[in-house]
This record gives sequence, C-alpha cells and structure tokens, in this order.
Amino acid sequence: MTIQELIATNKFEIINEGTTLQRTLTEPYCCDLLSIAMGNAPAGCAWCTVMGNMNTLAVASLTEAGCVILYGAVNIDENIKLKASSEGITLLSTKEAIF
Repeated sequence: MTIQELIATNKFEIINEGTTLQRTLTEPYCCDLLSIAMGNAPAGCAWCTVMGNMNTLAVASLTEAGCVILYGAVNIDENIKLKASSEGITLLSTKEAIF
C-alpha cells in the first residue's frame, strides 16, 4: 500500500501531505518511546505514536519513516504542522485507539 492509498481510505485526518505519496509503506510500526523508535523504526514504515512533537518529526526523518500516524486525540500545534510541511513528512491523525 502506498501513502496515497492509505490516505484514500479516509480513516485519518490529514495534518500534512508529504512529498512522497507514491512511496510504498513497508509495515506498521507502533512505538511511543522516541529513543526506541530511533533505533528500530524500519525505513518506509507507517509509524503510529501518541508523541506529537518536534522530536517525533526528527526521528521520522532520521529513520526515513514513510509517514507518521498520531493516534488517540493528540493535539498538534501550528509549529509542528509547519515543520512537517518543510520536511515533506506525511503526518496523519486519528482519534481512534491504536488497536
């Protein structure tokens, strides 16, 4: 499934459409500890987390995550939206629980 196909499911709110929408997602990856994600998130993954901050975007960029999905009603401020846009990171959210 590509990032675009994931978006097309209409299951997520789009916070930012990144620049790699045709990229194939490799697998889901669920982790809320940034240090663990930094060492273990596979490139191309759909990273699911509650950590909606600037450091999350840095880890997503470092690990080459396909996209970040924030779950569980995480509040996102305007600076995070701007950073996701400037980095070309696809950032999605859902109020649903991860499971």
